[in-house]
Order: sequence, then C-alpha cells, then structure tokens
Amino acid sequence: MRKILFGKTQNSLFQFIRYLFVGGFAAIIDTACLYLLHTYLNMNHFAAAAVGFSAGLVANYVISIAWVFDSSGKMKEEFALFAMIGITGLAWTELILWLTINQIGLHILAGKAIALGLVLIWNFGMRKKFVFAMNSTNSTKESTFEAA
Repeated sequence: MRKILFGKTQNSLFQFIRYLFVGGFAAIIDTACLYLLHTYLNMNHFAAAAVGFSAGLVANYVISIAWVFDSSGKMKEEFALFAMIGITGLAWTELILWLTINQIGLHILAGKAIALGLVLIWNFGMRKKFVFAMNSTNSTKESTFEAA
C-alpha cells in the first residue's frame, strides 16, 4: 500500500487518481487567485483566470514530477510541452468561462467548476501521452531489465 501511495507507478488508474489530487491542489491555487483577484482587486475575470492558471501550472508541474509521472530530467523541454498543453487547457477554460458566465449567466465559481472538470481530463490525457509517455516507457523497460 505504501508503494501505491508514495512510490512511482506506471499504472494509469493510479496516476489519474494521483493527478486528481495534484490537479485539485493546483486548482485550489488557480481558483483562489481567480476569485481573490476578481473579487477583491476587481481584475477582469479573464485576466484573473490567466494569473491563477500560471500559479496553478507551476504547482501542477512540480508536484506531478514528484508524485505522478517520471521526469525525463530535461526540465526546460518537458516544462515547455507541459505548459503548451496547459495553455491549450487555459484556452478551453477561457471559452468555458465565457460561455458559462457571459452567455449563460452562471456565477464565476460555477463556471470555473465546469471548466476544471473538463480541462482536468484534457490535461491529464495530453500530458500522459505527449510529455511523460517516453519517460514511462523508459522506466518500464529499465525496471523490466533490472528484474531479469
């Protein structure tokens, strides 16, 4: 059980569950920034979402490589791709915020909750497939080789 909770794993289900926690923590940072900047500093919700996104992105990457995925060690390249996927997620978030807040009239936090759920699935899938896929393949080969 300790290995499942704390050790690296290539099991996609366990990675997704971990990513839910990591994404949840990053989402708290993201949403808190959005809410505080918009509510108390009267920042436009699009700008506040971008600031929150940036803070959440950094937290997500750092915790993801510590607990969810194996890093290649090429952090500049890895973070750049991780961020590009995240920026696409931000575009999805902005579109969803525009639809839910500006068009439908939902409260900002309701719109953000909808965006979080949809973008979480996008981010996990794309990051697993394009950022960390080679690392998990190498890691699996190494552990198979070491076991032989």
